[in-house]
Amino acid sequence: EFEKRILSSLIIIPVALFFLIEGSVFFIFFLSILFLATSYEWIKMIKKNDLLRILGIIFLIFSFYSAHELRRYAGLEFFLLITLICISTDLGGYIIGKTFKGPKLTRISPNKTYSGTVGSFIFSVITGLIYINYMTGPVDVFYLQLKELINDYELALLLFILCVSLISQIGDLIVSYFKRLAKVKDTGKILPGHGGLLDRIDGLI
Repeated sequence: EFEKRILSSLIIIPVALFFLIEGSVFFIFFLSILFLATSYEWIKMIKKNDLLRILGIIFLIFSFYSAHELRRYAGLEFFLLITLICISTDLGGYIIGKTFKGPKLTRISPNKTYSGTVGSFIFSVITGLIYINYMTGPVDVFYLQLKELINDYELALLLFILCVSLISQIGDLIVSYFKRLAKVKDTGKILPGHGGLLDRIDGLI
């Protein structure tokens, strides 16, 4: 499974980055494909509750619309920062959790451990700081929003990264909760080693 995950990631990540960087019609097309695929997985997973199905679709619409607007108004650098934090959160949780294991975090998702949670935070902080310091300058939108609240830019950035990572982990747990209710391991089988699209972008959503 790990080898499949690595190989599929080598294909998925460049494709996703292409549509993300190109923006405009390309990004809208990409978001539309993701919306249709995740909506299908959600509807297929939630079989007996029509209200929950509808609420889930509404939330997906809101999420992908928000992604479009964030990319459009906050800019590519800021959007990439959030995306990388979420990806590194998922990656850190998987690698550290599998390596160190330890006590389970919650019965909602039996594979989640406390070590994985710590790994998620560590990976997200390292990735976020490297991106900001070595791949781009200070993210203007972020700085302008928080400079009045926290005078220390580095502290504000650290808190921001930790908050995004926490929200990403909560998103992962929420989808895991609904998978547990539906008694399925994955939301789909479209991505080898990963499961469904919803499995992979639950934190981003």
